[in-house]
This record gives sequence, C-alpha cells and structure tokens, in this order.
Amino acid sequence: MAEEDDARIRILQSLRGKICEAKNLGPVSGPNRQRDLCTFCTISLDQEEVFRTKMFDKSVSPFYGEDFYFEIPRPFQCLSFYIYAKSVFQRDLPVGKVSIRKDDLCEYKGKEHWFSLQPVDPNSEVQGKVHLEMRLNEVITENGSVGQHLLVRIIECQGLPLISGQICDPYATVSLVGPARSDQKKTKVKKKTSNPLFEETFFFEVTRSSSYSKKSHFQVEEEDIEKLEIKVDLWNNENLAQDVFLGETRVHVKILRNNHIHKAWYLLQPKGNGSKSKSDDLGSLRLKLAYIEDTVLPPACYTPLCNLLLKSPDVKPISASAAHILGDICRERYEAVLPTVRLLLHHNRFVPFVLAVAALELDNTQEANTIFRGNSLATRCLDDMMKIVGKNYLAVTLKPVIDEENLQVYVQKVFSSITQSGANCPPLMCAVFRSLRHLACKRFPADPHVQYSAVSSFVFLRFFAVAVLYPHSFQLRSHHPDPEISRTLTLISKTIQTLGSWGSLSKKLSSFKESYMYDFFKSFQEDKCIEKVKKFLDEISSNISKESRALEDAVVLKEGEVQKRAQGRKRLGKKNFKKRWLRVTNRELSYHKHKGKEPLCIINVKNIQAVEKLDESAFNRKNMFQVVHNEKQLYVQAGNCVEACEWLDVLGQVSRCNECRLATFHPSNYSAGSWQCCNSQTSSAPGCKPCTITMQANLQLDIDCDRETERIFSLLSANDTKLQNMEDACASMAVYQGPQREQEEYSKFVIQEPKETFQTLKQLRNVMVELQRQHEVRGDITAQYGSLDNPIVGKTS
Repeated sequence: MAEEDDARIRILQSLRGKICEAKNLGPVSGPNRQRDLCTFCTISLDQEEVFRTKMFDKSVSPFYGEDFYFEIPRPFQCLSFYIYAKSVFQRDLPVGKVSIRKDDLCEYKGKEHWFSLQPVDPNSEVQGKVHLEMRLNEVITENGSVGQHLLVRIIECQGLPLISGQICDPYATVSLVGPARSDQKKTKVKKKTSNPLFEETFFFEVTRSSSYSKKSHFQVEEEDIEKLEIKVDLWNNENLAQDVFLGETRVHVKILRNNHIHKAWYLLQPKGNGSKSKSDDLGSLRLKLAYIEDTVLPPACYTPLCNLLLKSPDVKPISASAAHILGDICRERYEAVLPTVRLLLHHNRFVPFVLAVAALELDNTQEANTIFRGNSLATRCLDDMMKIVGKNYLAVTLKPVIDEENLQVYVQKVFSSITQSGANCPPLMCAVFRSLRHLACKRFPADPHVQYSAVSSFVFLRFFAVAVLYPHSFQLRSHHPDPEISRTLTLISKTIQTLGSWGSLSKKLSSFKESYMYDFFKSFQEDKCIEKVKKFLDEISSNISKESRALEDAVVLKEGEVQKRAQGRKRLGKKNFKKRWLRVTNRELSYHKHKGKEPLCIINVKNIQAVEKLDESAFNRKNMFQVVHNEKQLYVQAGNCVEACEWLDVLGQVSRCNECRLATFHPSNYSAGSWQCCNSQTSSAPGCKPCTITMQANLQLDIDCDRETERIFSLLSANDTKLQNMEDACASMAVYQGPQREQEEYSKFVIQEPKETFQTLKQLRNVMVELQRQHEVRGDITAQYGSLDNPIVGKTS
C-alpha cells in the first residue's frame, strides 16, 4: 500500500482572482427597473455555485471588489460567473453570465480582463458526462438480403447537476437522426441520483437491401449513412411539470465500422451544441483570474530540490543560496516568494534565512529612518510569514472591533486592542522581531529609536494596517466592505501606519490636518500612549518568557451555514435535515440555530473519532460528510464541493492527534436494521472502509511540501533565461579581475560571491534537469481521449 501511495501522481487545482466590477448592465425582465437594479455575482464550477459576493445596491455599474481563492476538489468542465438581480417577489433574475472552459483558463494568467455578458439560456446550463457503447452490425434477413443494424448501449452518467438544489431523477432518450428520419427510444427513470446507472441497450435499423420488400415509414439508402447521427439527451423527470433538459451528445454513425465496438465517455453539451443567438447588450464584467494546476510527483522526486532550498540559511553569503536566487530572479512577481516561505516555515528554517536576508538589507541601508521600507526580499518574506503565522492573532486582536463604524471610538478601540495583544503574538513572530531588533541596533548603535522602528515597520505598517484596510483578505470579514465602511477603514489604517512610522509620533499636533488624527494624537500625547506602544513592542520582541493567551482563547477555524441531519434520540424519532450554523474552533465543534445564537450541541474536538465523506447514496444528497464522535454520527451537508472539502480539511486537522481516532468507518448510514454500505446488522459494527490518513500539520501551517516544491520548480523553469543570464554574469565576474563595473547583466542580480553563486546555480540546473526528466519518464498523465477522466467534447465525426 505504501509503495502505491509513493508512486501516486496528484493533480491539484486552485483558483485565485477578483470579481472587480460590472458596467452598463442591461435590462432585466420582471419587476426590477434598471435604475433600481440591486445585483450580486456568483461563481460556479459547472452548475454548482461555490462563491457569492454581497449585494450591491441600485447601480447598473456595480463595483464588487471581491477577492476569492479556493482549492478545486473535483474535475470540472466550465467556470462561470453569473450576475443576478435581486427580486423581492420571485426568484432572483439572471442578468447575464461569463463562461470560460477549463482549457481556456490558462490564457488569463492573473491579469484583469473585461468580458461581455452572455444571456443565460436554460438549455445551455449543462454539466456531466455519459458513457456509451455503439456497434454497427450486418444482419441477414429471412429472404437472404443484407442490412445493417445499429446497437446503442447507454451505460451510465456521472456528475449530473442539481435541479433547484435537489438531486435529479434522470432518464435518457436515444435517437437515430437523419434528413428523413428521427427514431427515438427512452430509458427508465432513475430516482434521486447524479450518477445514474442505466445499462440499457437499443437497436435501430440503419439500412436494408433494396430487394427487401417490407414497407416502412422511412426509406434509407446506403449512402445516407454519411448523414445519420446518434443523439443522446439527458432529462430530469419532473412528473407534474415540464421535464428539464440536462444535456446532449451527438455521434456520427459513419465513425462506426462493421462489427467494431466503439465505447467512450462523452461530455454533455448544450442543446444544439451551444449555438448562440443574437441578444441585447447585457453589459460587461471585469475579472482577474489565475488558475493553477499542479502536477505533483511522488515525494522522493522533490528531495534534491527541497534539500537545496532548506540549506539556504547556511550558505555564505546568503545571496548565493538557492532561496535567495529564486527571490532575485522573480523579484517582479510578488507571489513567487510564498512557496519558499511556506517550505522554510514547515521545516523550521525560516527564521535563520530571513535574518540572514535582513542583515544583508541592513548592510545596504544608509539611514535608520528608512529601515525595512522597500519592497525587498526580506520584507516580502516577512509579509508572507505574518499572513500565515499571524492569521489567528489578527482574529483574536481585531475581529471583535472590525465591524464598528464610529471613527473616534473605532480608532481608540483598535489602538487598545493592538497594544494589549502582546501576549497573543505567535512565538515565531516574536523570535523574528527580537532578532530584527538586535540587528538594527547593531547596524545603527547611535539611534535610540531604531530598536522600535525595526519592529513597528512590520507589525504596524505591514501587518495590522494592511489587515484593517483589507479585512476580507485576512478572513476578518466575509466580504469586501461597502464604500462607507471602506472609507472608515482607510482612515483607521492611516492612523496605524502613523504608529508604525516612529518619526511621526514626535510631530507637532498642528501637523495633523484631519480632525480625527488631531484628536487621537492629542489624546495619545496627553495620556503618554507612546509608553504603551513601547511596552507592546518590547513584549513582542523581548527575551522574556511568557504564556500566550492565544493558547487559552478559542480561535474560530471555520464557520458557516450547513444542512444537518437531526440525530433523533429515539429510535422512531424524526430524522430530517435542518439548516444550522456550524462552527469549529481549536477546542470544540458546535451547531446553532442561527449565527450568534446559543449552541444547540457542543462536541469537544478531542472526542472526534473520524471525519469522512459520506456516499451520495446514503441520503441522496451531494457534498455530505460525517463527524463520528463518542455518542453517534453527525451527518452534515455542505453548500458545495469547495465548502465540503474545507470542512473535511479543518475538522481532520483539529482532530488528527486524538487518541480515540478510528481506523475504519462506514461510508453510508445505518438504516432499516443494517449498514447500507456493508449490510452489517449491528449498529456498533466496525467500519468497512479505512479512514483517511490525515497528514501531520500545524493548524496554522497546513502546508503540502511536495506541492510547494513543485511550484518552485515551475517558477525556476519559467525563469530559465534569467538563470542562464545570472550564470553568465557570475562567469564574467569571476574571470574579470579589474575594477567593479556597472554592466547591465550585473545590476540585474545580487551577486556578492560569483563562484559560490555559480556553484549554486549549477546545482539548481542539475536538480531541475532531473525533475524535468522525472516528469517526462512518468509520461503524459493525460488520460486516453474518450476515457472517464478525458471525455470526448463535441460531436464525434
């Protein structure tokens, strides 16, 4: 089993971006008037909604400004953005949509683009795939003539959409269509399933000899086979209403050869293959998209590159290390530093690396008042570290007051909350601040304030000020604030930035033009608040050992609305699904009737025995998972596949060290006296399937090292030309013995020791070649065209 896991190749997908704004939204049918248009935007994977912005009131050109990021836990065909107009008296009305096929997502590469909105046509809203088997046979009739019969077997479908939030009741129609005929047959209806197994075979008469005298309602000659096609339509059976179209696929009969079986998976397509009709101008939507697909090899493949990066803190000078070289060649790409930071954090190598890089920056800093102000490798590394390590620290410190709007009260509360939070600062951040303070004092011994400004430039300017300005990016709010609140947050952020700029604290009050700044700093000086700031900075950067209150406080890891199955204490008790607010902290899992209400049930996370997916067939519902604890199973349905994946990850991490963890579980439910998965008749019977092995990870540092190393490899490969230029510059500098020259190839890079740097570059080159070979040796992992993982798209001809 271990060998199989080690050889496994993983395809991991993620999507990051921003829903920026819409312009000139077109007319909407219904009671909404254009000038009163209240809209919101959603993101869907195929037909499954996974993200929604907040409502934007009364504008045909709304600015949404919502960032998003999520892992994509399943295959998908299309990414769609829908704009809806809010309706009071009926369902929300679609204004238009932007649909992008998965294969086209790579074109956008994190840059903003304007997209024209297209009409939302029910016959184009399709998803799923169908498995078909077809065969063209020659048959000899009773009178000896030869004809052709077509066999069409519809085997199964997968991934059909929800209809009005419910699993569908699908059936299929199979037709043989030509210029002069349309012969249709129908499967049985399958109840409550998105993955129906049909296993039905249909026969069609394709051609008959001209000597065949029996009359028929159609006449087909041999040459007409070129014009015949097999058409398979999927429908949802609505009983009392009109059936809902789920998708179709078409296959030309001419691809079939006598007695040859054609068996393949096909993607379902819109009706008429998505032919577009002319429509009114519905407006446009500005989006920023970055789709990433990581092909992650087995762990052993990444060991050489990982080891080379992890020894970076020990390389002298630090500029010759692999991690510094990566930051140097990708300096214009801010996100390029993140995988290196995550990798170093996971292996406890971040602090020595960032201190070495900070020392190099300090050596090149001439004035104390400009310390750590630039967008350097050191500041970028520390920014990413604080976002990762300080996430819960921000939640404990700022979240209780982030929603208030009274400016004067807000400023004072934020200031008090920050300066009283020293005991909650994560130990890793404290260790870095302590070392930075020491380096700064050593570099500028005559400056009495540098010991504070070295720390304040990070914790105030680059941490708290940014979190207040963009609270949604730090999970302090679920959505981007509205314009009025954004203005308030901007002013508060400016105040915090002033706290970070140590020289500003000694300004005269008359220099503050804004009244709120004047009032705050007047109070600041009268109350001698400068001493509170110094005390706070001392706390987070001193050698004094302290117990962290963060360990005592319950930190919310995830919360949201779900469907929970009532557990029913009595055997005959009512067991239905109800909406509940689910909340998990580092201490307990609880559910509530509504957000902010008292908990209806509390489960200590130490009592969680397993957290696993639940088969769709258990309750005929998608995106379900179960929490097995001391008393019984808790069955939960998440809103979508992304939410389900996030709940499983968080609950799995918070309970992974529990001594009571189970080795096996039941993937279905206990009903009618037996487990539906294994037919065991004892409710306490051991599980029939092994539990998921949860990788060890700090709750704050949930890091997949192989994935991070693969991303670093991709960055190095994408910047191969710069690596070569750096090699050439090192070679030139090592050979040239004259005075230092400002040549173009030198100035692009930080090269202190050409020979050391050149040696690291050669090592990087060698591991990159080997990793590339590993990718090639393992071959193209793209599944065969027509398989389940790579179904045929469009009409087969």
